[in-house]
Amino acid sequence: MSLHQFHLFLWVMSSVALLVFIALYFVKAGYGMFRTASWGWSISNKVAWVLMEAPVFFVMLGLWMISGVGFSAPQFLFLLLFELHYLQRSFVFPLLMKGRSRMPVAIMAMGIVFNVLNGLMQAGGIFWYAPEGYAEGWTWLMRPLSIIGLVLFFVGMGVNLHSDHVIRHLRKPGDNRHYLPGKGMYRYVTSANYFGELVEWTGFALLTASPAAWVFVWWTAANLVPRADAIHKHYREEFGNEAVGRRKRIIPYIY
Repeated sequence: MSLHQFHLFLWVMSSVALLVFIALYFVKAGYGMFRTASWGWSISNKVAWVLMEAPVFFVMLGLWMISGVGFSAPQFLFLLLFELHYLQRSFVFPLLMKGRSRMPVAIMAMGIVFNVLNGLMQAGGIFWYAPEGYAEGWTWLMRPLSIIGLVLFFVGMGVNLHSDHVIRHLRKPGDNRHYLPGKGMYRYVTSANYFGELVEWTGFALLTASPAAWVFVWWTAANLVPRADAIHKHYREEFGNEAVGRRKRIIPYIY
């Protein structure tokens, strides 16, 4: 793939993300609290998450191995950060899931396609068509934007992990009631886990200065912002406006 083709690839991915962003305000992705039989055949949520998220972990790892980048700084650090997220998301997060929820195969398949494409996109932006400044090695990490990005990456990851923990422990064993999460960042937004993920990948984009990473931020927003809106409306319908209060959807004090 030439540089021109890679840039075209990024524009196509960005355009598709726009269509997804608009569509998800009208059609709720049928997983989690919005799963319905109309989405067709479903499988165990745990199995689906592994099958859906693991491809990007292996695609990124495999492309790094053939890229010739090796352990060069700063690309190797970027690889480690990316793989750290997907190690947790692909293999740890599913094991921690409780209950017997299921995911439609259609949703899983769309997730697999995106994750493979995203692996190609991130590997291209970091290993093959990297910013010229990467040649500076570790000096790249001394940039103010790199430092800010690294901090945001870990802050976002921390918020995401803690928010998932809060959700997992809303119920005691045998309890099937629904609860409104209210700890951590859930005091400010109704989709704190999504907020954490958005912050995390924004930090990654600032750190890497890769156009591909910014396209991933846009995809993250396109997927999560409309769903956060749907979750917010669902909570208001189920628990009432007074219970939800002044909490926003995904970005504290803003939206």
